[in-house]
Amino acid sequence: MFSLTDPVKNMRAATIEEEHQALLQFLYLAPVGLAQLTTDGEIVMINPLSAQLLMPLSRDGSLNNLFTTLETVAPELRHLCASFAKPYGMICDAARLPVNAGVPGKSDPQILSLTLLKLDATRLMAVLSDVSVQVKRERQLQQHEAWFNAILHGMTDYALVSLNGEGGIEQWNESLKRVTGLEEADVADRSYSVFFPDGTTTKDNLADRLHEADLNGWSLQEGYCRRADGTRFWASTLITPLRLGNDDAAHAVAIRKDMPDSHSYCLVIRDIHEKREASESRRKELLCDHLTGVANRRAFFDAAELELERMRRSPRPLSLVLFDADSFKSINDRYGHPVGDAVLRHFAATLQETFRQVDVVARIGGEEFAVILPSTDLPAALAASERLRAAVEDACVEIDGVRIRYTVSGGVASMDADVSSLDELIKRADTALYDAKADGRNCIRTWKAGHVRRLKMVMS
Repeated sequence: MFSLTDPVKNMRAATIEEEHQALLQFLYLAPVGLAQLTTDGEIVMINPLSAQLLMPLSRDGSLNNLFTTLETVAPELRHLCASFAKPYGMICDAARLPVNAGVPGKSDPQILSLTLLKLDATRLMAVLSDVSVQVKRERQLQQHEAWFNAILHGMTDYALVSLNGEGGIEQWNESLKRVTGLEEADVADRSYSVFFPDGTTTKDNLADRLHEADLNGWSLQEGYCRRADGTRFWASTLITPLRLGNDDAAHAVAIRKDMPDSHSYCLVIRDIHEKREASESRRKELLCDHLTGVANRRAFFDAAELELERMRRSPRPLSLVLFDADSFKSINDRYGHPVGDAVLRHFAATLQETFRQVDVVARIGGEEFAVILPSTDLPAALAASERLRAAVEDACVEIDGVRIRYTVSGGVASMDADVSSLDELIKRADTALYDAKADGRNCIRTWKAGHVRRLKMVMS
């Protein structure tokens, strides 16, 4: 029997098919990476640009699950989606994911931006783009902004100090006493390290800041300074070079009347304790792992590349340790993810207590952590790593009445003439970590020449 509604249905079906094809064409040609997922991260549909951006992160060459693909750069993503209780909405907005550290002098680090949307109870949408150039420009702008802020704001809370070419303090003044309480006798003939608490800097780090001031026109950092009574305050320290010739000497009189015709520096110390909370909040948002509070993967690569650059410029020891919580999956399987998260937080806190403040502690994977040790050779790095291993073995973590004991393994590597990049140093430490696992876990191993590299590396 003929129905007048059949042509209408056919027309509607044709219209839907046309709209579907148009949508597929849009996804294919979109200038950003797009992928539709299930709530478990399984990729249902993906456009070519998204596949191109994600492929370097795939360990086995497949793109079946977004969470698995991004596990090395965003280990918290799966948990973040699972804990998103709203029926729909934005799970994360423009989260930045470091793909690689770049090659010094040849290429910049590659950074991806990820926005993840929950469409409904069963579907997610991921938006990916390469923001490497944008991140580089932002960092340059932040440096300029910080420098101008240091000059234009809060000048009633500053101390002005002149330094010689080696960083020695040349002159004391009243502003220094006002901010730090230090008298002239406290700083005479001493290095500017006197302004920083013990353990927060090294001799090499002090020299690096002078060199960076020469290279960039200034060196600006935020961190703790110390007062004469031993207390600490959050401060901004700005170092600027003063290369004075005959034409420039007249302009230096406001800083120092008897400034010699030589290479020297001006150090400005500002007490910014009232701004620390906002500054720390921004720093944690950008550079800290949300679960443990230590540096995230992005901060790790930034710090490691900076230390390698400094080491190449001024040779000194540099070591890297990779740690892994032993049999961590069994802890999650037996006690649940909340207990596993508590163990990771305990591990991170123990790392921070064991290593120096100048060392960089970072979480680079699910249960994988890294520590960069500036000005530290292999034996010293091994000794510090062994202290960490023993401290974890002796500890007992109690969560909701459950007592957990766990152990960690570590791999140590140091820079030498045969290491040309951060990737190579990481691979050496990763090989040593693999040896520690193979030797029964709960031990520390160092990289040795002739080791066969493992196939599964920390970096893609």
